Amino acid sequence: MKRLNNLMWLLLTCIALVSACKSSDKASEDGYVSIFNGKNLDGWEGDPDYWTVENGNIVGTVTEEKPLENNTFLIWRKEEPADFELIAEFKITESGNSGIQYRSEELSDIKLALKGYQADIDGKNTYTGQNYEERGRAFLAKRGEISVLENGEKPSIVGSLGDGDELKTKIHKGDWNTIKLVVKGNRLQHYINGVMMSDVTDNDAQNRKMKGHLGFQVHKGPAMRVEYRNIQYKKL
Repeated sequence: MKRLNNLMWLLLTCIALVSACKSSDKASEDGYVSIFNGKNLDGWEGDPDYWTVENGNIVGTVTEEKPLENNTFLIWRKEEPADFELIAEFKITESGNSGIQYRSEELSDIKLALKGYQADIDGKNTYTGQNYEERGRAFLAKRGEISVLENGEKPSIVGSLGDGDELKTKIHKGDWNTIKLVVKGNRLQHYINGVMMSDVTDNDAQNRKMKGHLGFQVHKGPAMRVEYRNIQYKKL
């Protein structure tokens, strides 16, 4: 009986190992890796007065007791991505103003502050999905716009992804949404819930960035709360 039990244990172990290998192979084929462990902010740096982990989610808050003088960021410290895809889920209060910063530079005079491309997220969905360059060229493509930038010039709107207000109806106000960034070469695409919201081709060699920091923003202003979870990254 003891030998039989040992054989059964060995068989079950082998089945578990094969199953694990299949799961690992699938994850490898997809190419995405999780960059947030759901427990703490290992691999990330942010001001603990504004960034915490709650119930397995990254949470950014601004309160009346601790207002912000400058926008602050939770910065991923393990890499400075160049070409990549990022998928994450977010939820934000109506008063909230946030975004995902990428290919960004860290300021030397303001701690934990970034400048660069940003996939905007706000609670009223006025700007969610657009491409805004923080401390730079400002609006690169509003929601629904396909734009091209040339050296030292304002964005040229060369096409449409749909009416901005109609696209707004695809975003769940006060609930979870999925954002996807596809950043390859000089093309920058933002999706919300599977719908492309903005598409930028940056030919401005003087001002564009091809590599830099990735981070989440909380914006100075009224009290707010934003949450991020299921953060998946794929290097291209």
